[in-house]
Amino acid sequence: MADVVSPAKRSQMMSGIKGKNSLPEMVVRKALFAMGHRFRLHRHDLPGTPDIAMPGRNIAIFVHGCFWHAHQGCKYAKTPSTRTEFWTAKLQGNVERDRRAANKLAEMGWRVLNVWECSTRDPEAAADLPEALRQWIDSDVRVGEISAQSLAAARQA
Repeated sequence: MADVVSPAKRSQMMSGIKGKNSLPEMVVRKALFAMGHRFRLHRHDLPGTPDIAMPGRNIAIFVHGCFWHAHQGCKYAKTPSTRTEFWTAKLQGNVERDRRAANKLAEMGWRVLNVWECSTRDPEAAADLPEALRQWIDSDVRVGEISAQSLAAARQA
């Protein structure tokens, strides 16, 4: 199946995708700030350059785009129908890089939380996000994730 837009238009669209200060990241930052947490952004001295770092608590938070980080079972993480080999390799490379960064951070004594984009896009999930963040931060869990699916499951319980 051919791409529905021209290569020049596709290039323009892809160049507009943000690597930091994305809308999902801003939602998470706003929720943390409203809870009274203070943090540092995009710490280049930490493995994986976490989107949000809370050095006093040794917490690193990554806000992952569901597509770009191949969020399993998420409606936003569909592999493109064109150039599937390229995209599969690209997205799996991102997942592997994320895993290595999380492992290095854990070795350094940091707790790691992945907040998925879907938890900020779904209105019900976004309403539950601040409480889920608070619960994880206050817990002793070393590695965690917050997604629309996990927030829906918590609502059901």
